[in-house]
Amino acid sequence: MKIIKRNKAEVDFDIDKITAAVTKANNVVEEDEKMTPKQILRISDSVMKSCEKMGRALSVEEIQDLVEKQIMAHGAFEVAKRYITYRYTRSLVRKSNTTDDQILTLIECNNEEIKQENSNKNPSVNSVQRDYMAGEVSKDITERILLPQEIVEAHKQGIIHFHDADYFAQHMHNCDLVNLEDMLQNGTVISGTMIEKPHSFSTACNIATQIIAQVASSQYGGQSISLTHLAPFVQVSREKIAASVREELKELEVSPSEEQISAIVEARLREEIERGVQTIQYQVVTLMTTNGQAPFVTVFMYLNEAKDPQLKKDLALIIEEVLRQRYQGVKNEAGVYVTPAFPKLIYVLEEDNITEDSPYWYLTRLAAKCTAKRMVPDYISEKMMLKLKVDKNGNGNCYTCMGCRSFLTPYVDAEGKPKYYGRFNQGVVTINLVDVACTACREEKSEEKFWKVLEERLELCHRALQCRHERLEGTLSDAAPILWQYGALARLKKGEPITNLLHGGYSTLSLGYAGLWECVYEVTGKKLTEPEGEEFGLEVMKALNAACAKWKAAENIDYSLYGTPLESTTYKFAKCLQQRFGIIEGVTDKNYITNSYHIHVTEPIDAFEKLALESKFQALSPGGAISYVEVPNMQNNIEAVVEVIKFIYDNIMYAELNTKSDYCQCCGYDGEIKIVEDDGKLVWQCPSCGNTDQSKMNVARRTCGYIGTQYWNQGRTQEIKERVLHL
Repeated sequence: MKIIKRNKAEVDFDIDKITAAVTKANNVVEEDEKMTPKQILRISDSVMKSCEKMGRALSVEEIQDLVEKQIMAHGAFEVAKRYITYRYTRSLVRKSNTTDDQILTLIECNNEEIKQENSNKNPSVNSVQRDYMAGEVSKDITERILLPQEIVEAHKQGIIHFHDADYFAQHMHNCDLVNLEDMLQNGTVISGTMIEKPHSFSTACNIATQIIAQVASSQYGGQSISLTHLAPFVQVSREKIAASVREELKELEVSPSEEQISAIVEARLREEIERGVQTIQYQVVTLMTTNGQAPFVTVFMYLNEAKDPQLKKDLALIIEEVLRQRYQGVKNEAGVYVTPAFPKLIYVLEEDNITEDSPYWYLTRLAAKCTAKRMVPDYISEKMMLKLKVDKNGNGNCYTCMGCRSFLTPYVDAEGKPKYYGRFNQGVVTINLVDVACTACREEKSEEKFWKVLEERLELCHRALQCRHERLEGTLSDAAPILWQYGALARLKKGEPITNLLHGGYSTLSLGYAGLWECVYEVTGKKLTEPEGEEFGLEVMKALNAACAKWKAAENIDYSLYGTPLESTTYKFAKCLQQRFGIIEGVTDKNYITNSYHIHVTEPIDAFEKLALESKFQALSPGGAISYVEVPNMQNNIEAVVEVIKFIYDNIMYAELNTKSDYCQCCGYDGEIKIVEDDGKLVWQCPSCGNTDQSKMNVARRTCGYIGTQYWNQGRTQEIKERVLHL
């Protein structure tokens, strides 16, 4: 059994330390107040058993809380008093060097919390350590100076989550849709160098990857680009290649037919498209930005975004090549093709590609094959999105999310045209709905009290979101020239503030939420899959939206409801809930809580039922949402994948299929790497050779809308282990 020390290092549980600590407190009280050695041993034993029941590594603070309770239970109040006083004194001493200790454990790679904080960062790499060190300083400044203490305390207690506090000290925003079209067509500046409009498709792809890297280094969230913005350069290359071919033929003094010339041109063009797409694929995977990871980028594939028939055909060529290369994968250090984490791919389902007789059905079949093997692309239904994303002109819009699921709300510019590229999200604060429910139902189940507590917590989130907005107010465009001056988001002048872009709906602030499943069960005793539970869950969602609407109307800032993709925080929330409320069956008895509105991972339900039910909640999560179905290896059952894809088109806006894609470097096994328990800890193990060395296996799992490849904390690992199949 393990414990987590205050500096976040993981060590073996030592019962003797508990006995020694209680004995010290016992030694300084009057004789008639002392406990017997037998009682002290009984306390130590009870604490150890409580730790074992939790099924996870407890922190020192949690263990000390258990010790206090046991001393009190034995009626040794003077001993408890001495023990509490000692804890308090030591905490005062520690406050002076907490940040130093955190940084030192980072450098020595024994900070378990940080090691598992981000499943796409390798904490042993210098650049990642440098980013985390800066993050610790930022969090320290944020907690001591920049945020009100009520928000800091609520964050620490897991009542809310103030996202990305490790970047809050800087004037940085969350995620965005990069205006790649503007930057490629009108030129941009990268690292002080003028980049003009490219003269070929391959050059456009190369510039795009440089833009992606620069944008990733100037913000902390995900970004999305559209392949439609690269499509015009296919024709540029076609004309360039045609001129070259005709010149070659002239020198050779041969006169082939126009059809033959066209065939040669198209063959060479496809080779250039292959090279260009390969540039994007490999550059994104191999680039390391200043935050120590590959750029968190999403590539959007939407045929109807093309402005004319020829552009649509050229876009289809690019989409086909992207899918083919992603299906192949990238080679790991052993030279074996594996599934990369990025770029994330989104494929739009539309009339031209959703039926067998539609002109681009072949792309959808290829997408299905790719999903079965590599987990992407994910799917947006144009049909459903046009119904849900209606602008003030009454028109439906289809567009990509920012990163894995954060959606902008519909926006029309001064000319009455919809605008999405060049817009962004200011930041996220998440409400822990499970804590709201448990607080309201601490004495007895009460819907009336639930709504009262929810209102109080929402106002707390509102104040925290205002802090995010105020941190960006007045930020000068010089803070990130690639974003604000050179076209990624705007073309502001040097020294010009970005303030105007923070109001009027141009950008969004996200009210995140998590744990709707457990919240509903705690208040009603019903599951989201039951009529009463579903009804209450929808009412909660409507209340969250109403709060956003009220804030937006009062401040002219676009607050939007966002289904938070908790990664490491799902574990933090669960631990905080267990500390505050103990173990409540079906509510706090897991080491994770459920993301957003999702049906619990252990709930038996088929794929179509799940998507149909979750579509009702997704419609009430306009700031971001994604649904998934958990499936086995589907490479030999593409027809089933196609059926799910067709169902998505007709029933839900945005969904994905979670397949498995693993490889053991020790024995070459390429099936599913399993999760097993070893000395109270969940570890990954190859079922073929028994290898448990994470550095000698490639594991890819989707946990938050995107794929992770660097492993997860114990809470998230338990959640992955307990997932049931929906197909």
